[in-house]
Amino acid sequence: MSITTEAPPASGVLFVVAAPSGGGKSSTVNALLAREPGIRLSVSYTTRPPRPGESEGSHYHFVDVPRFMELKDAGEFLEHAHVHGNWYGTSATWLKDQVAAGQDVLLEIDWQGAAQVRKLIPDSVHIFILPPSAAALKERLEKRGQDSGDVIAARLAGAYAEMEHWAEFDYVIINQDFATAVDDLAAIVRAARLTTRRQGARHIQLLAELLQPR
Repeated sequence: MSITTEAPPASGVLFVVAAPSGGGKSSTVNALLAREPGIRLSVSYTTRPPRPGESEGSHYHFVDVPRFMELKDAGEFLEHAHVHGNWYGTSATWLKDQVAAGQDVLLEIDWQGAAQVRKLIPDSVHIFILPPSAAALKERLEKRGQDSGDVIAARLAGAYAEMEHWAEFDYVIINQDFATAVDDLAAIVRAARLTTRRQGARHIQLLAELLQPR
């Protein structure tokens, strides 16, 4: 009897990370990327202006509204959403090519975008980061020192609306202790890489050797 080893074509893992404003998403993701150089960050398009310390092509592709709409109408975006008065979108072409080539990619996004990605790439891994308390969330938003009181109030209201969708995600991290939250995120990444399907795709030659008839 012949034994064959079949596996889907090699593919990377798409990690989708969402959190309310002030939830600590960016800091946690940056710490993970420093620990896991094999993960590439997806750089989204946005119509909002750069914040202090942000640079073109590293944090976002900053475009005006007409250019964003041109890209959207051309079908360039895997997902797009209007959040806090600005547009955000993810390049479908770049993202699909990276994952198909076996590259792990991490996408920072809001719950609306995550829902769209989930429909288009069902085996993507979705992670939601929550603050440890309402008081901590408010304190983090106020400590930024970049926004007015009205903007902070709007962001806080948006954060509560965002958190209502936590149960739609595969994993939930409570960001009470930063180091622990990073460890939790790294554990999810490692577990996702070790699923039977992905191990079968990435190690098809090894499995063929080990399972050949003797």
